[in-house]
Amino acid sequence: MSAADSATAWVDANAAMLSEACATIFDHAEPAWREYRSAAWYVEKLRAEGFSVEEGSGGMPTAFCAEWSNGDGPVLGMYAEYDAVPGNCQAPAPQEGPRPGLSVHAAGHTDPHSALGIGSLGGLLATKAAMEAHGLKGGLRFTGEPAEKVRGSKPIHAAKGYYDGLAGMFSFHPFYMLPLCNTVRWDTQCGAGYAMIYRFICDTPQTWGLADGAPIPQSHSDIRAPGANDALVMMYGQGRMLRDAMLPHRGGWSISEAILSTGQATADNLPATLADLQYLMRMPTVEMAEAVTARLDEIAEHCAAQTGCRVEKHWVSKSRPGLTNHAMAGIVWEALQAVGPPRWDDAARDLMRQVQRNCGVAPDDDPLLPECERLIAPEEAEAILRRDLPPSQFHSTSDDYTDMTWHAPTARFYIARPALKGGPYPPWAMNALGGMPETIDPTVQCAAKVLARSALRLLEDGAARDAAWDEFARRRDAAPIPPLCDYDPPLHFKWPEYVETARGRDWHIPSD
Repeated sequence: MSAADSATAWVDANAAMLSEACATIFDHAEPAWREYRSAAWYVEKLRAEGFSVEEGSGGMPTAFCAEWSNGDGPVLGMYAEYDAVPGNCQAPAPQEGPRPGLSVHAAGHTDPHSALGIGSLGGLLATKAAMEAHGLKGGLRFTGEPAEKVRGSKPIHAAKGYYDGLAGMFSFHPFYMLPLCNTVRWDTQCGAGYAMIYRFICDTPQTWGLADGAPIPQSHSDIRAPGANDALVMMYGQGRMLRDAMLPHRGGWSISEAILSTGQATADNLPATLADLQYLMRMPTVEMAEAVTARLDEIAEHCAAQTGCRVEKHWVSKSRPGLTNHAMAGIVWEALQAVGPPRWDDAARDLMRQVQRNCGVAPDDDPLLPECERLIAPEEAEAILRRDLPPSQFHSTSDDYTDMTWHAPTARFYIARPALKGGPYPPWAMNALGGMPETIDPTVQCAAKVLARSALRLLEDGAARDAAWDEFARRRDAAPIPPLCDYDPPLHFKWPEYVETARGRDWHIPSD
């Protein structure tokens, strides 16, 4: 039996364990920077499997770095993500409804990172088992990456050296947009991602608009500074106008906003003293991200001045566009062809039909999107992806795996998550399909097999490693971009979290 066959057999033998693990992380569903239970679960599991684990890697409490060695040899990298998205709390069931005891406004897995992380863990442990069984020398490094939804950890890990020294890095993501389903990214990697928080602070609302020393005879009706909420609203509107004035309406760029709540709930003549507005930009280039950031900085200063506030800017992420590596992509594509796409059985399809019915869609005899059980060659997917991009644009959309590509040869690949024909469907439907074991386990198992087979090929084939490294070095050195992270992890903002109360586990917005 080959090492690759041993790894495949390990995944099949441990399918029940991987299923239970995926369901556990799905149920934890913790949002950015607050993934306490999820990170602890991974740390405990990895230590039990013989890995040495650094908790809180890169100064991030819910990050980790696990390492294992079977002797001198190449070291390969994989990783887990495990953050969830507020406002998407969904039970793993074919009807709409939050997980028991929680509000629909709590967090839930959308991509789902629960499958991403456990699929990657399965690939890691299958690779380890095959290395031990066949005496393959080398090592494995597995990082825990919190806060991916705000592009949080990877720029920090990159800047602090956690991806250095790797012979190769494998980046798996459940499919999320056609044509990137059961394939590998080829030329068009993801672009730059910038995220920041503009914090408006109104320190002295009583002095705005009044002469020095003027009394305040009736505080409920006196002049006050407009305050932080007004500053936030002004910037929110002007930031949207900036898009129309500055950015081209093509090429897949985007700017998204999020208002981080301060929990203010009193309507009185008391201006808000604090308001946070977060931006996330997906840009083809760092230069474009820098230009837009400069304009947002100007808007923030003007809005603060008009509302009696001051403004602080706090970085959440600065990630680089990705580097292509055809040698690595070819290795993963060969593995994907050997494993084949995920397959869903009758029980899974019955659940899919129930979801369709509960969304008001007539159930289909075969409800699964056909692309989920098909492979598409990387070059073919690339050609489809390029149809909507200008020839001068070399990157599209954004995911922070790109920071890894500057430190090691990297392959980015996609395994189908269950998706339905027809629609449109409400968000809960996709979220539920990402949590029910019958519908998500095929994704996890397929990804684990592809990861392990790819990793073992790189470990066993010195020529393949050399080709991947030579291409990496050539592309990196042609137009180098050093790490952009020059900030501390933005841990102390009002990122929501779960707390234990007399009512049980509840959803909470913390103070700073």
